[in-house]
Parts: sequence; structure tokens; C-alpha cells
Amino acid sequence: MKEVVTLFKEQFESLGMIFRISKYEDRASYQSHYLGLIWEYLYPLIQICIYWLVFGVGLKHGASSGIDYLPWMVIGITPWFFMNRATLDASKSIYQRVSMVSKMKFPVSALPSIKIVSNLSSFWTMLVVSVMVGLIYGIHPSIYWLESIYYFFCMIMFLIAFGIFNSAVSILIRDYHILLQSMMRMLFYISGVLFNFETGGFPPMAIRLLQLNPFFYVVSGFRESMMGQGWFWQRPTLTIEFWLIVLFFLLVGSHLHYKFRSRFVDLI
Repeated sequence: MKEVVTLFKEQFESLGMIFRISKYEDRASYQSHYLGLIWEYLYPLIQICIYWLVFGVGLKHGASSGIDYLPWMVIGITPWFFMNRATLDASKSIYQRVSMVSKMKFPVSALPSIKIVSNLSSFWTMLVVSVMVGLIYGIHPSIYWLESIYYFFCMIMFLIAFGIFNSAVSILIRDYHILLQSMMRMLFYISGVLFNFETGGFPPMAIRLLQLNPFFYVVSGFRESMMGQGWFWQRPTLTIEFWLIVLFFLLVGSHLHYKFRSRFVDLI
């Protein structure tokens, strides 16, 4: 637990630097492209159109009774796009920059957080788009929308915990990042992003196992808050399980990070 406290202390002490570097990385990522940062928003919009045409129009796969598929899908896919990209970027953040930061006084544990913050701009844009789509389809603001603040906090905490874990393991096991990419592709389909497995023909045991997925907790939570379907404390079991998973990655990730941090350069 002491290592977790140290981890968050370094994050808070480096907040200013995290935001400055993340802003720079946003500009540097697309500086050689004609459309620049527009690609950061254009790509997810193209993906949404493809999934809507395939699942919402072609396969006629509705979300659930009384809810149009497009707003249901857009609201869920918005946090997924952010979590997917932030997870993969954070996993290789230390590997990419450890040789540089080893020559200066810099908290290496802040590198995954920089990647998370640098992806926030596209998340806010997509969130605005999802709200606009929801309004078009009759999803109006309600007090439940305040619950999205809680799920945003859940999302950031999970990404920090998962990021510090993945970034350390990616250095210790060189093939881990490739494995993680494959896992994220699989999780995309079993996290309830494109279809609602809770109301489908899945057996109860399979549904219960899929609900353990922390990505599902965040995706379904944003949907529930935006569509006014309930409060997070009405799902106490899933909430406890989610935070236990976050705590696990925090404890194991911070332990691995501080145990091997002095050897990161040698391991690379």
C-alpha cells in the first residue's frame, strides 16, 4: 500500500508537467498529416458509422426495447475508444521514453498518465457528439447525468491502475504489448459496446462472467447515466468487484514499477 501512496503522490506532484507534455504530444502526433488533429476525431466517427451500418442497419441488432441502436451504441463506444487507446498508449509509454527520462529528474510513473491525459481531448469531443446524437433521438438531460461524473472517475482510476501495471509488464515481458493488443480486440466484442449481452440469449453463467470485465462496468455505467436507467449503488456487487480489480492492478502494478524501475533501462 505504501507503493500505491507513493505512486499517487508522484502523480499529483507532476500534474502540471503531465498536462504540458500531453498537450505537446497531441500536436506532435499528427504534425506530418494534412488534416492534423482532425484525424483524432475523424477516425472514431468513421468507425461509428461502420458499426452502425453493420449492426444497426444491416443486422437489425437493436440495443434493447424502446431504445434506438445508434444513440445506445454511440454512448457506449465513446468511453471505449478512449479506454482502448489510452490503455495501449500507456502500456508502451515507459518503454518509449525510459532512456530519455533516465538522464533527468523525472517521475517515470507519470509517463502512463501523460498518455491518458493526451487522449482526453478526443474523449470530450466524442462525448459532445454522443450527447447531440442522444438529444436527436429523444434522450433528454436528467439528474442521472450527474452520475457520469462518478463513472468518469472510475474510468480514470482504472486506466491509471491498468496503465502502471501494463507499462511495467511490457518492459519485463517484451511480447506482452502484442498480447495486450489482441486482448483489447477481443474485449471490444465482450464489453457490451456493440450489443447488449445482458438481454440476449446468453446463459446466466456467461453473462455473470462477462460482467466481471471492468471495461463493461464503465461502458454500461455511462449508458445508464446518460439514459437515466439507474444509479451505481443499485449494482453493489458489480461496483465492489470493479473497485477490487482496480485495487489489484494498483497494488501489483505499483509494486512491479518500483521494484524494477531502477533497472528499466537495462531491461530494455
